[in-house]
Amino acid sequence: MKSLVPLLAFVIALVAAPIAARSDDSAKSEVPTLTVVATGSVTAPPDTAFVTLGMDTTGKSLTEAQRQNSATIQKVMERLRELKIDKERIQTAAFTVSPQYKPPPKRPSDAPPAPPEIVGYSISNTITIEVRDVEKVGTVIEEVLVAGANHFHGLRWALRDEQQARLNALKIAAGVAREKATALSQAVNVKLGRLMNVTEGSRVVAPMPRVGRAMAAMEGAGGEVPISSGEMKVEATVTLIYEITP
Repeated sequence: MKSLVPLLAFVIALVAAPIAARSDDSAKSEVPTLTVVATGSVTAPPDTAFVTLGMDTTGKSLTEAQRQNSATIQKVMERLRELKIDKERIQTAAFTVSPQYKPPPKRPSDAPPAPPEIVGYSISNTITIEVRDVEKVGTVIEEVLVAGANHFHGLRWALRDEQQARLNALKIAAGVAREKATALSQAVNVKLGRLMNVTEGSRVVAPMPRVGRAMAAMEGAGGEVPISSGEMKVEATVTLIYEITP
């Protein structure tokens, strides 16, 4: 029994040592911090537009529908070539072929359903055009619609050098965050220590396109389609976490 007492004391000491070490570590990890969040933004006029239009054709046979669609897209490509739009700036966004069925005849409720009968085909060809001269956007839309496109699917503005705008917005946000940290530390009478963590995020806010008479142009109305490009805003958010001391 006497020999067991020192042994038990030694075991208890081994168990207690890690617990004490963890207590010391947790006390050290509870460092007071100051967190600030700031947003910076820059604006710039868009220098690129992506115009999406579609050509829908129908025919009694698949060959006829395809022939009509090919003829339409050929006219569209010729118009775009005349407008100095490079072929590399034109991309097929979607291409679908759908059969058209004859409406089912009326039948008694107990009669078996008749198999569907195909009476024709519909082909939809959608293209996206990258326009790098924003002054031409309205003209491109109007000319393509006149050439035979019968659906206007949308317009998206963009910046070719978007990364530089994001970096500028981040610099502004970081500067504002540092100023906020300094002002807050002075207000609450603490001293800023080391910078413990930095996180960032950014997004692009594009203007909504205004296409005043796209549908009128589709119907053959005269006049240029009015387009307003507006400005694009690039926003960035920076979060700084500082260690503070009294």
